[in-house]
Amino acid sequence: MNKRTRRAAAPPQAAPPTVTVCRGCCCGTPKIPGVDHAAQLRDLRRALADTATVRVADCLDACEQANVIVVQPSTAGRENGGRPVWLGLVNDPDATTDITTWIRDGGPGVTDPPGILDLYAFQPSRRIRRELGDS
Repeated sequence: MNKRTRRAAAPPQAAPPTVTVCRGCCCGTPKIPGVDHAAQLRDLRRALADTATVRVADCLDACEQANVIVVQPSTAGRENGGRPVWLGLVNDPDATTDITTWIRDGGPGVTDPPGILDLYAFQPSRRIRRELGDS
């Protein structure tokens, strides 16, 4: 390819929100009874298929808060000052629905979460945040 036929590189695409679902040591296991863990993950993936990247982590080392979901902002959310939001004790379908609605509306840095999610929000230790690159 010579200089005349070389095209300008396309600008990078904006990253969507990323949802990390803890599944390992305690989260997503029988240690948290009465929760259909497979359905929770399936519902998140279905509801956010066109909106966010949903990934599974083996253990986020916040077992006392199981089940843990971390919502990382999109590129636009990050530009607006959005930071990752850690949600713990997400053990009922209504909480999962509230989370997916918030993410579809834009997530961290784009739109405020529904007030009910304040009950689930927590701050992990600095060590954990550092290891995950969230600090």
